[in-house]
This record gives sequence, structure tokens and C-alpha cells, in this order.
Amino acid sequence: MSTISNFTASEKAQSFVSSIEKGKYDRQITAGLKKFIDKSVPSEMQSFYSEDELAALVEIKGTERDIESRMPVKITRHYFEQAKNSAAIQQLIKASPAETFDLAGSQDPGKQMDYSPVEGLLHKYEIGLIYVASTCSAHCRFCYREELIAKKNVSRPDGAMAPKGLAKVDEICSYIIAHNQEVEANGGKHPETGREKLREILMSGGDPMVLSNKIIGNWWASLADAGIENIRLGTKELAFYPDRFDDAFFRMLDGFHEAYPRVNLRFVVHFNHPDEFLKKDSEGQYLTDPGGGLVWLDNTLRSVRQLKSRNWVNIDNQSPIIKGINDNPDALRILQRELKRNGIENSRFYCGRDIVGHRAFNLSIEEAWRILNESQKGLSGIEAHARLSITHYKGKTEVCAVTDEPMDVPHGENGVLIFKLYRNAADARDRGKIAIVGRNPEAIWFNDYEDRIIFDEAGLFASATGKPVY
Repeated sequence: MSTISNFTASEKAQSFVSSIEKGKYDRQITAGLKKFIDKSVPSEMQSFYSEDELAALVEIKGTERDIESRMPVKITRHYFEQAKNSAAIQQLIKASPAETFDLAGSQDPGKQMDYSPVEGLLHKYEIGLIYVASTCSAHCRFCYREELIAKKNVSRPDGAMAPKGLAKVDEICSYIIAHNQEVEANGGKHPETGREKLREILMSGGDPMVLSNKIIGNWWASLADAGIENIRLGTKELAFYPDRFDDAFFRMLDGFHEAYPRVNLRFVVHFNHPDEFLKKDSEGQYLTDPGGGLVWLDNTLRSVRQLKSRNWVNIDNQSPIIKGINDNPDALRILQRELKRNGIENSRFYCGRDIVGHRAFNLSIEEAWRILNESQKGLSGIEAHARLSITHYKGKTEVCAVTDEPMDVPHGENGVLIFKLYRNAADARDRGKIAIVGRNPEAIWFNDYEDRIIFDEAGLFASATGKPVY
């Protein structure tokens, strides 16, 4: 990996960062299973785990199936208040021995470390992703980033084993500038990868919103100085702690726009279930707003409306479809309808990944398709924009269709499934190509279809067909 470091922030950036005020945030976080076991949590939280649940977790503590060695336990008070009346959210946030029943899977199913030219940066697609934080305000039990949050060793292309490191501002910005200079000098395409200018960065982790306003603002200004035109920030803070989006944060947001008016900000948020943002009555039913739609939590809606009041800010939602959490068409229909109604775009839903410790959360690919398809019945065209994605090492792949009727082709006796590669690494030479396979209702990953390939111009099954792997 490169270690270039010659970037210096501009005077404009330094002036903006020096103007940022420090916010005060009391998330009332409970971290660690031990606090639930020894009853040191507040009295109203002591029954969150039953005695039987705690006993089962204690029994495997210190073994290879230790829950917290996979993903530490963490919850905010705000999220607890929502979870205590929601079976779905409890499944999302409460540790369970089922997480480690089956530890099969890949450490890196997307081969991300092959695309990390600088520590903390993934430059696989036409945008770059940077890891800027190694924790969140609370921890989803299904999280894909357990290797970062739990600081696990991962295999690198040179064979070394080491935890993922976080991005550093000067190294990332130096890389961006150097990459874009090479692109410009080569007529608009990078001479080795064929990529165009790097103009968009996704800040991820962990959750960047656990960082201070000054650190976030410094990243934004530095990336803008380096030539980035669009900055995405991935966050679940609207669910975990919506009060993080306070006046101090919005003053920083406005200050950045004043300094860099041509840079677009996009918040990629992470609502998994409508229980995370909707109010309920004593019977557990959502409240109807007389003005239309359903009633949101006051602080969540206030934060969303503040973000949406700025026309240079976009908000998109992404979520996996997860067993026991949101594998319900009615819940997903409400989620999509309410998000769009309040200015949040439905970007995509994901199938589970073939990743270590994730089997307890995975639905089959075909079941995820059925749930999403059912959920979008009754939605308008603009409410139903989200598509179903599954991450292949070649890039993000859309599950386009699953047929119910048999087809008169080999392996098509029970119907077929059609994949389309819609995000492809480097110069995206295979973007838009498809693969067709015979149905397998138990399949959770591509290798579960390797014995029923019908057509594969995308090369998604290259290892099974003997084709060269790109």
C-alpha cells in the first residue's frame, strides 16, 4: 500500500475548521454484556435480557463462540426506548448465542483488500470508500463490519494478517490528487485501471457521526480541496441517536456549504425497520397522522426535516433484509412508503453476505427477492425505487427476477433467477452483463447455484465454469 503524504489543507479549509464549535452529546451508551449480567445497567434496562438469555451467553463466554469476540454489545438509551417495545429491534440489538452457531463463511467476500491502495481506503468502483471510525453509537448484531469494529486480523494481498486501519486525511487526499493527475495526463482514463477521475468519496466505518463536528468538517474541507465533488456519509445515527443532528452540527453543515458551495453532500442512512422511527399506541399499532402518513418520533423527524431543508443535501436509505428483523413485506412496505414521504430515497436492499458469523441472519436469496417484491406491491413507482443487491467479488450484483414457472432449458425445471452486474470494479468492463441460473430456494450465496448455471456472460460463476477470473 502507498504511504504518500504531502497534502496540506488550504487557508479556506483551515478557516472553516477553526470556526466549528464543539457539540455536546450524551448518548447514554451502555457498552458490554457484563453490565447486563451484573445488573449495573439502569433499573428499567435490567429486564432487557431474560435470565435464560444471559445464562446462555455466559455459558459460551471465553470460548471460540464468545459473542462479544465477534461483535461487542452496545446500545444507546434512545434505541433502547424503541427496542423495549419492538421484537424486531430487539433481534437487531440483543446478542444471541445463535450468532456463533455456524462460523462458516468468508472474511472478505467482496475481495475488498485487493482494492486498498492506501490504508483505510477502498477504491474498487468509480468512487472511493474510506474508513474514518471504528465504532458506532450502538452495534447491530448483523453488522458486516465486525472485523473492523472487533479489530480482527484480515488477510491482505501480500499474505500479511493485520487489522484494518483507519484512513488518514493527508494520505487519502494525496492519493486522490495523484490519481486524478494521472487520469488527466492520460486523456481522462487512468493508465492502469481505466478509471475516470475520482470525484466521489463515501465516509464509512463504523459510523462517522460518532466523530466530533471538527473532525467531520476537516474531512469534508480536505476532500473538497483535493477535488472531490460529492461526499457521502454513511450513518445509522438517525436511528441510534437522532439528537446528534443538533444546531451545532447544522451550523457546521452550513459553514461548509458557504465555503464549498459546489460540493454535494449525501447522507446514506440505515433504517432497517419502521419501529426505529415511528410512534406506537398502547396496543403496539402505529399512530396515523391526520395530515397524512404515520407519526414519526419527534427528534428523528426534526433531524430529517433539517437535513432536507438544504437543497444541496440528499438522503438515501440502504438496508439488508435480515432474518427475524425485517423479513416481513408489510414492514418493508411501511418503511419504503414513510421514508419516501419524508424525503428519504429508497436506494437498495441487500441480501446477506457469505461472511463469517453471519449465517444466523441470512435469508435465502430467493426469499429476500420474494419479500421485497411483495413489499413493493401497493407502492407507487417512485416509492418502489429500491432494488435487491448481493455483493459478488466482481462487484454489486442485482437480483433482477425470479420466475415461478418452469423453463424448457437445462436446470430450468423449477424456474430461473436472473442476476445483473451493476457495479463493476476498475473500468467496469462487465457492467450490465447478466447470469441466469436454475432456482435453488436454499441458496444464500452464489456458490449455491454453481451446479445449475444456464448462462453466465457476467462471469459470476467463473470458478465453477473454468473461465478465467477477472
